[in-house]
Amino acid sequence: MNDAASSPSDRPEHAKGGTYTVKGQEYVRDQRYIPTRITRDGGASDGGHDAASDTYPVEPGRYRLVAARACPWANRSIIVRRLLGLEDAISLGLPGPTHDERSWTFDLDPDGKDPVLGIERLQEAFFKRDPGYPRGITVPAIVDTRDGAVVTNDFAQITLDLMTEWAEHHREGAPRLLPDDPDERAEMDAVMQRVYTEVNNGVYRCGFAGSQEAYEAAYDRLFTALDWLEERLADRRYLMGDHLTEADVRLFTTLVRFDAVYHGHFKCNRNKLTEMPHLWAHARDLFQTPGFGDTVDFVQIKRHYYVVHNDINPTQIVPAGPALDGWLEPHGRERLGDKTWGDGGTAPGPVRGGERVAAGHNPLYAA
Repeated sequence: MNDAASSPSDRPEHAKGGTYTVKGQEYVRDQRYIPTRITRDGGASDGGHDAASDTYPVEPGRYRLVAARACPWANRSIIVRRLLGLEDAISLGLPGPTHDERSWTFDLDPDGKDPVLGIERLQEAFFKRDPGYPRGITVPAIVDTRDGAVVTNDFAQITLDLMTEWAEHHREGAPRLLPDDPDERAEMDAVMQRVYTEVNNGVYRCGFAGSQEAYEAAYDRLFTALDWLEERLADRRYLMGDHLTEADVRLFTTLVRFDAVYHGHFKCNRNKLTEMPHLWAHARDLFQTPGFGDTVDFVQIKRHYYVVHNDINPTQIVPAGPALDGWLEPHGRERLGDKTWGDGGTAPGPVRGGERVAAGHNPLYAA
């Protein structure tokens, strides 16, 4: 994935094997991804890769989104795909929650192979694009089913392009997750940047810190940002006001993992999410919104972090808690507005049968 915690590319370049921390150093994420885009006017005349613009063309049914449920960055793309109703346009491949230093694997699929791509490891798609690919094999990744080669793993651009370049293929009633107003968009971009640096990536700076000083600095930055978000959400239902935007998607994937893994495993333990009233209510509000909670697999999330990061958790014991039934408690956020989907927007329909979270892995789906 792109998950800093989960893939080799997210480790410092000099870290080896199962090591995610480097003694005496702060954690710095490797942010070099394949920048190729899929655009409405992209691609070469034969429909392949246009080297000059570094683009492929939008083509429903051609591409496969490979996104592990365990990874917050990949979870973001799963949510956006579902909210926009792109299930028929872009298929979904789901690697298992654990991996070795080589690659994510399709160990949950029959015979351990992705049923569309026919590969055991996501690494194979990266090597089809570049046999000498030098960086980590990350999710989310979009793979061209024509030749089995990865198109892009640029997690931030992937969701932006799903919202814009794929607009002709959105479901009727799909929400507008990006503001049209340039001032509102500029404000949202600033909010998302702070959420990314201080919260999404901030938990990793705590968890992978290689010194006490680096950890304490990361810890202070994280909780300063969470306090700012707590205040921001006191009088607005969503980060940008009365309706959903991508900013809420980006924050949610960290909030939903906070008490389950970041509070203990990453030592982000000033308080739990459940002890921050507005953030906890906001997280429950989103979890209970179609397209958010129904994509979350708590069993896979915990297994990923506690098993893969064996330098942080050498026993690889996965904790039994926390209890999850609180996610279904009333949140009371309706008092702040009832325009969740924006003007003309509607909720997505039921999750496709083959894409449902396993029973017992989520309080929405009883064991």
